Amino acid sequence: MANDESLSRAHHPILHPGTRELTEGGFSREEVALANRNSGTLLEMLRYDVMPPGLHYLLIHFDVPYVASAAGWVLDIGGLVEQPVKLTMDELKRWRQRTLRVTLECAGNGRAAITPRSPSQPWHTEAVGTAEWTGTPLKALLERAGMVAGARDVVFCGSDRGFDGGVEHNYARSLTPEQALGDDVLLAWAMNGAALLPQHGFPLRLLVPGWYGMASVKWLIPTLTKSDRRSPNRGKRWT
Repeated sequence: MANDESLSRAHHPILHPGTRELTEGGFSREEVALANRNSGTLLEMLRYDVMPPGLHYLLIHFDVPYVASAAGWVLDIGGLVEQPVKLTMDELKRWRQRTLRVTLECAGNGRAAITPRSPSQPWHTEAVGTAEWTGTPLKALLERAGMVAGARDVVFCGSDRGFDGGVEHNYARSLTPEQALGDDVLLAWAMNGAALLPQHGFPLRLLVPGWYGMASVKWLIPTLTKSDRRSPNRGKRWT
């Protein structure tokens, strides 16, 4: 396995992200495979205020992790905090809940019409959907944990894992402490009044309204870590 020094000199999707080489012309075999794996919203469904989960657009970066039950899932908030917080799913649901109607959009929406384009999921305009999400406001848990001075990022890791740039890693994004303390940021476990479906992040996902969908990490693993260095994987706000 490469050491940290060699990783710092080579492309690494987290530690040293590079820019993918652009492409143009017909779609590659890999792009078609992604299009078959991920599903867009049927645009006529935008007539509905809330979309059924099966018709909400879906982007899966790596494989959908197998989670047989939420019973053993533990949320562990650690890192640069004064008091680590550990909660089972049942304990998390006893905190104050909120339900928000949120429209999510993939940052790559419209990529298929761009020339040259990044070789990824070839969306046209269908990567957008609206649902009602229920969960616990993250702000209350971060305030309970107490972020220490010097914390510059709140890092959210999913349990979906795969290869990017030849490096195996978990999908992850980050927010600044100020962004993570936003009133509408949720740790969500329900979609349209029912438990999350496996492809939508069961049993627990992040929900960040007003930001592109990539910020709303699915299948949150039992650790949310505060980092004292800036992460290159921060989400992007809609403009």
